This record gives sequence, C-alpha cells and structure tokens, in this order.
Amino acid sequence: MNSNLTEDRPTFVAHLECGFSGQRLEANKLHGLSPAGKPLLVKYDLEKIRAALSKETLAHRPADLWRYREFLPVRRTENIVSLGETLTPLIELASLRSGAGQVFVKDEGRLPTGSFKARGLCMAISMAKELGVKRIAMPTNGNAGAAAAAYAARAGIESFIFCPEDTPEINVREIAAQGAKIWRVNGLINDCGKIVGAGKEAMGWFDFSTLKEPYRIEGKKTIGLELAEQFQWRLPHAIFYPTGGGTGLIGMWKAFQELKAIGWIDGPLPRMIAVQAAGCAPIVRAFEQGTEHATLFPNAHTVAAGIRVPAAIGDFLMLRAIRESGGFATAIDDNSIIEARQAVAAREGLLLCPEGAATVAAYQQELRSGRVMSSDSVILFNCANGNKYPLPPVTGQLDCTQSIDFHQFAGDSL
Repeated sequence: MNSNLTEDRPTFVAHLECGFSGQRLEANKLHGLSPAGKPLLVKYDLEKIRAALSKETLAHRPADLWRYREFLPVRRTENIVSLGETLTPLIELASLRSGAGQVFVKDEGRLPTGSFKARGLCMAISMAKELGVKRIAMPTNGNAGAAAAAYAARAGIESFIFCPEDTPEINVREIAAQGAKIWRVNGLINDCGKIVGAGKEAMGWFDFSTLKEPYRIEGKKTIGLELAEQFQWRLPHAIFYPTGGGTGLIGMWKAFQELKAIGWIDGPLPRMIAVQAAGCAPIVRAFEQGTEHATLFPNAHTVAAGIRVPAAIGDFLMLRAIRESGGFATAIDDNSIIEARQAVAAREGLLLCPEGAATVAAYQQELRSGRVMSSDSVILFNCANGNKYPLPPVTGQLDCTQSIDFHQFAGDSL
C-alpha cells in the first residue's frame, strides 16, 4: 500500500469562500454553490502549510497525487478514495520546436480511468465520503462520468450519470460497467445538467456538476502543483489548456497563487491560454468582448466532445485567471484538430485525444499569429488516452494465398 495514504496529517483548510462575492462558509459541512449561486473555493492557512512542509520533504514522498496532502482538503486518511493517481509525464514534442523554446505535452491519459478527470473526481468523491454523501448525480461528455462512476463505486456511493446521446460509446459502456446508472439525453451537457438539478429533491442526490461542489477544483489543482515541481519550481512561459467547464484552468491558477504565497515559486507565472473549439467557444467570445461572464453559445458542435460546453458556471473564474496571467482564449476549427492529432501520432508516436490535439493546433496557430513566440517554453495538455476515441478506418488487406508484390508496401520510397 502507498505509505502516503496510511499516515494522518492535519488539514490546513481555513474556510470556503464564494469565488464571486467573497462570502465565507464553514469548511467541514456539505455545500454546493454559494448563497450567491456561484462556485465555492477552498481556502487554506498558507502560513501553516509553509511551516509544516518543505520542498525537500515533498521530494521524498511517493510519486502520486496524494504527495500534496497539505494542499488538499481531505481531513481523515480513511476517507481517501484512490485508484492509484500517479504523477503524469511531460513528453517533449521535438517536431513542434522551431526556436529556443521547448514544447511539452502533459500526458494525463496515464491516470486511472484514462483521463485527467480522475484528479478532480477522486478528490470530490473522497470529500463526499467524508461528508456523508450516499448518492450523487452529474452530467458528462464522457470522461468525467467514467471517473465519477469508478470512484463512487470504490467509495460505496450510488451514482447517476446523464450524457449527450452522441457521447463516445466506449465512455457510455465504461460508465455502466463501473456501476453507475447512465442515460443518454437528446441534448448537450447543459441539458443533462438541468435534469440533474431538477431531480435533486425527488431523488435526494447531491449535484456533482462541474464547479457545483468545491472539491473537484482541488483535485485538478494538483496539475499545477505537479508542473511546478517537475519544472524545479520555475514555471514555463505559457500553458495551453483545453477548456470546457474550465476546472483545470481555474485549479492550476489557484495552485500557482498558493505556491507563490508560501514562497515556493517567484518570477512571472505562466500565461494561461484557454483553447476552445470554433464550434463551441463561449470563453473566447467573452474574452474578446471584454466581459466578465460568457453567454450561452448557440448550436454548439465539435469533434472534441470534452470541450463542448456551451455555458460554464465558472466562466468568470476562467476569465479572471486568463486576464490576470496575461494570457488569452483562442478557438480552433475541427479540421485543424483532426490534422494535428494525425500529425502528432505519425511523427511523435503519441496518440492524443481530440481535446489534446486542439492544444497542439492552437499552439501552431498562435505561433503564426505572434501571440506566442518560438522561444517560449510551452505546456500542452493531452487530457485523455487517445484510444478512447474513434480513429480513421484501415482498409489495407492481403491475400496470403497469392503472390505478394512487396514493392507496394514502400510506395514511392524505393
């Protein structure tokens, strides 16, 4: 057993705080949204964390998400629900390098259930267990539902999942296999979310929709903690993040702020760059219009289902992180996403999910625009295992009973 999960440590949570109004709420009670109807953020006694933990102590801990325990909200070790959340690697893409900077992919497909959703859902389910939740419900575009189903099953919590009817079949089946009750819905993820909200009183479930509970952000925050440690506490120039509900973008920016407050990092923080699909780009539109909130994006569509979120309750938190960091939001068309996925697989041997490919295409687009420089060190995100998504058909076939013309295999190369 991982020794990091067998020793109790004190929690450093101070309170919960409305991300919009600043109103404080008690931390050790079950909360959804704040009284203002906005996401709650977990606030820590950072001075106590600084006194209790050093970089040297951290460096000798097991290589998993729970090594950052002091920065996380779970109070009792027995409530941790884990499936082995390993640290994920940074993989350099040499074919994208055109100057002095380096381009890395943070490959989150190595996590349990094959996506970065494991980070947020392991934390949210652990806190649900700690706070006595017995039944949850959530909308999903696929991977979040799979992670919720897996961790809920491990925690003995009943789960109800609602997904758009065009959700990848492998996601639907893995959610069902992991014990959740799942339904396809003839709408988008926001329509699924309405069903979850409408059923709360009748079904007695806790709403696990993105940012409608405080703790998924804390799990996603570990991406930022991990990146800082992997870069020896000197962060890259820019981070391209595939943005739907935006939990990871918000969580990373929160992590960087906390690390800066305790003196573990200094100097400029990364520019946070939100990557959306051209067919569903509410954050891009709001950023360009200079607004604090994003309106519903009509007729949302994209091959990258994970970022097909027409409206996000954490819009103002995303936009705040983007602007505070000096970053921006950018949209990429589906053809560019598909081309980037095929190119990286063929040249680098790394099979990206469509959302991950969107960050590659966005980086290339912004190099051309001049909003990022070839001298910049950049992080791109592959947020899920590429094998979870449909791939182009393969039609080549041979008849082993006939003479074979081997020159056909090489084409024009011989």
